[in-house]
Amino acid sequence: MNANLTADRATFVTHLECSLTGERYEADQLHGLSAAGKPLLVRYDLDAVKANLPRPLLEARPTDLWRWRELLPVRHTADIVSLGEIETPLVPIGKSGGPNVLVKDEGRLPTGSFKARGLVMAVAMAKELGVTRIAMPTNGNAGAALAAYASRCGIETIVFCPEDTPEVNVREIAMQGARVWRVNGLIDDCGAIVGKGAAEGRWFDFSTLKEPYRIEGKKTMGLELAAQLGWKLPDAIFYPTGGGTGLIGMWKAFDELEKLGWIGPERPRMYAVQASGCAPIVRAFEEGVEHAERWEDASTVAMGIRVPKAIGDFLILRAVRESGGKALGVGDPAILKAVDDCARRDGLLLCPEGGATLAAYKEALRSGEVDEDEQVVLFNCATGLKYPMPEAPQALDRHQPIDFDAL
Repeated sequence: MNANLTADRATFVTHLECSLTGERYEADQLHGLSAAGKPLLVRYDLDAVKANLPRPLLEARPTDLWRWRELLPVRHTADIVSLGEIETPLVPIGKSGGPNVLVKDEGRLPTGSFKARGLVMAVAMAKELGVTRIAMPTNGNAGAALAAYASRCGIETIVFCPEDTPEVNVREIAMQGARVWRVNGLIDDCGAIVGKGAAEGRWFDFSTLKEPYRIEGKKTMGLELAAQLGWKLPDAIFYPTGGGTGLIGMWKAFDELEKLGWIGPERPRMYAVQASGCAPIVRAFEEGVEHAERWEDASTVAMGIRVPKAIGDFLILRAVRESGGKALGVGDPAILKAVDDCARRDGLLLCPEGGATLAAYKEALRSGEVDEDEQVVLFNCATGLKYPMPEAPQALDRHQPIDFDAL
């Protein structure tokens, strides 16, 4: 392949392949799942990337998501859709976590969550491939990101969410231009509606991993992490896992970086963190199986990881096992306590899903699964400002005598 990069066109994508069978699919065509019903993975001519992108050139670029464009699928720069996707910071939480614990705070991204990474890439590719109408099931943040990016480039969107989705998320989705519908069920029930409409040709199905490009956006978390840590990966990563796109994407990113010669073969232990009230990946991991059965009656305060069945289950489990990590479940009380501890002691407001990673880390520390001297990265997947907070009811009457000692 004669790969080249110009101001307008990067031609490093070679093909797509089935994540289960390896069957090859043509690039530059609209695809959903493979013939085997599994997610498709984007493949690149990494030798050509290596020849065209010396690491110092990358390091000299502004530190945003699009600095990685040679490792991303958008061919034409004119098709890039952006709301300012920054590199998110690594924030130490020495008091609530420990001396070697960093939080990658994804709440700084557009629409306030890491869903921006996946959806900016998926929407840009939908634009490039001529999609005009998209539907998606969501627990909140993904729908908000889809609505924002699709509205920005004129793609019509219809979003379905469980009826108990946080009100701020539903209103955010609507305000950013999508038609949003509350459904009396869980996210996979919403997904079934999306799938039926897609089968009837009403829209393109943007469900998690049912199109190939959300993984490519999410893998930038792994690319960024490597660059931020001086091309040496941490000992362990704790990742809040519902559909698992980001965990799968990071594992793919590390493989690509090694093939570029930018990192070695060492890998972090990957910990897939779920709520104990919805833990299909944890159950499958403990049972030693490759696929996770649907979790019935799923319930947790961490709505973003309330995913009863993930289509990429075998990819999540594969990454966890190959890395020497585990799938871990934590209860809602531990999640809420971790959120409270981090806010009060370190000043960082985690979302419940981020709180789950901190709770899981603390439990792993207690059980000896991780050591305090190991470098650990926790992912906070959204700003805590989107979620309910405890009341703060105290008031002061300025017309009455003030007891300053009591203050």
